[in-house]
Amino acid sequence: MPDEARRSEDAVVIPIGTGGRPGRGSGSARPSSAARNLAPSGSRSSSAKAAPRRTPRASRPEAPAPEQSGAQQPAAEPPAGDDATTPPPAAAAPTTGIPVGEWLSALQAAAHEVFGEDWERRLAELMAFVRRRLEGDYDVDDYGFDRELTERFFMTALRPIAEKWFRLEVRGLENIPAEGGALVVSNHSGTVPLDGLMTMLTVHDHAGRFLRPLGADLVFRLPVVSSLARKGGATLACIEDAERMLAGGELVGVWPEGFKGIGKPFSERYKLQRFGRGGFVSAALRTGVPIIPLSVVGAEEIYPLVGNVPSLARLLGVPYIPITPFFPWLGPLGMVPLPSKWILEFGEPIRTDAYDAGEAEDPMLVFNVTDQVRETIQHTLFDLLRERDGVFS
Repeated sequence: MPDEARRSEDAVVIPIGTGGRPGRGSGSARPSSAARNLAPSGSRSSSAKAAPRRTPRASRPEAPAPEQSGAQQPAAEPPAGDDATTPPPAAAAPTTGIPVGEWLSALQAAAHEVFGEDWERRLAELMAFVRRRLEGDYDVDDYGFDRELTERFFMTALRPIAEKWFRLEVRGLENIPAEGGALVVSNHSGTVPLDGLMTMLTVHDHAGRFLRPLGADLVFRLPVVSSLARKGGATLACIEDAERMLAGGELVGVWPEGFKGIGKPFSERYKLQRFGRGGFVSAALRTGVPIIPLSVVGAEEIYPLVGNVPSLARLLGVPYIPITPFFPWLGPLGMVPLPSKWILEFGEPIRTDAYDAGEAEDPMLVFNVTDQVRETIQHTLFDLLRERDGVFS
């Protein structure tokens, strides 16, 4: 039989005894067709499965020599056995990877989740914004205020903190003038001046105006904070800049307690410190703008200040090194503010347009107006503390 003869030619006989090596094969790199046909289907070893499949010699007819290729050779029939089930090359397994269409669908779903239903328009606006920033095609005022950057990024970053973490409750929005200059005077607390940022966001979202805060000297000495403060609308807390902005119709914010307010111990919470020398009142009297007292409850509890390291603070050139029940004991985790419930109440404006600009030089008048603003904020704080149910509710 021709098949049997072909198998006998491929097979290698290993004699039993000293001539053979038990457990070893013939040493040929390719197994014989007889050996392959002996293995039942589905019982191949792991090494055989991992190795690439080879076509048996019986199913691979030798290519004819050039001088003998005149006669057409018949197609070889597939041998019986395991190789009969070998799929043709066209039925090979598909290549691995994610199709391009699925990638595009995933990106579209992500854009819809981030930007909302009108994600195409908002994405186009974002790309246009980035292009303008790279090309330098944007405006800043004389103080470095970047209106577009503040509204698009700073306010967007602060809004989830105000709404979800501190759950701001705002009262007295009708006391904020829709236009024209005005001076917002607020208590200061919280170890870290987050109350100023929350006030800026509140005025922007609820009153539709930008609050221009007056910052301390330390804010503008810090390398990164100084640039961000300028772009966010802050300027140095000096009478000249305050008067210029108030006369230009800006809504200016001031925190007269300064570092004494945000750095006071937790045992003195909601007790106002001295309001400085009344420079903000002089600026309001000279420009004739109203003074709006603002009382903030809830900021005192975000970082309860229980200690300080004065020697280290003097070495670093900062007002204080805060020690709270969680910082520095918990490391970076101790810097996360506690989720206290905040209440912001804007009081009735204190008018200054009835005074002449020259009366701003009268120290008694300045002291009386300053004391009036301070007492208004203090009494409002006491009233809000009696009304609230709890620190975190």
